[in-house]
Amino acid sequence: MSNELKDVLREKTVIFGTNETLDGLKHGKVKKVLLASNCPKSVRETVAHYAKIANAVVVELDIPDKEIGLLSRKPFSISVLSC
Repeated sequence: MSNELKDVLREKTVIFGTNETLDGLKHGKVKKVLLASNCPKSVRETVAHYAKIANAVVVELDIPDKEIGLLSRKPFSISVLSC
């Protein structure tokens, strides 16, 4: 597991999902965004755009969405998460 993912999962408020992360970026509540290795290109571009506006850091992981879901102890795939 990557150090970035460990750090985000230790945070008290972790946001799972593309739409929730985009809302957080638009409202300035997100500092760091993690993207799965198989995250769709359109989602990557949209998140990168809003992260640039919000001065948030975007980290692209080498882990696929299904594995991120398992490591986060969720019963679903996670392609975008943030804190």
